[in-house]
Amino acid sequence: MTRYIFELPMKVRDYECDLQGIVNNANYQHYTEHTRHEFLLSEGISFARLHEQGIDAVVARMHLAFKTPLRSGDRFVSRLGLRKEGIKYIFEQDIYRLPDERLALRSTVETVCLVDGRLAACKELDEAFAQYL
Repeated sequence: MTRYIFELPMKVRDYECDLQGIVNNANYQHYTEHTRHEFLLSEGISFARLHEQGIDAVVARMHLAFKTPLRSGDRFVSRLGLRKEGIKYIFEQDIYRLPDERLALRSTVETVCLVDGRLAACKELDEAFAQYL
């Protein structure tokens, strides 16, 4: 069971749906990315500032399991949990349709840091995430 540390409510917009009237699969990646970025901002972490310091956090691998399709106008909540394995930060990110809390997406996103262009540990993120790891 994932221990969620952050959540972000959102709403499906018409243009995110495909011909079947359901959210196109690629948009779920946008939802999870937006959630990670908002989580980082809530922790005082700026991608732009990290980049200026020579640190780039990048996605190394994603696993997405689609459970219940979302449709135009649906409200949902994107929830995020975090753990670390070696130098990888692993985000467990699940999306639930509201108000019934039906699971729409279960995902795992592995990220790593490039420090001055090289794969490396990132003390800045370790410090920022210490309370969660």
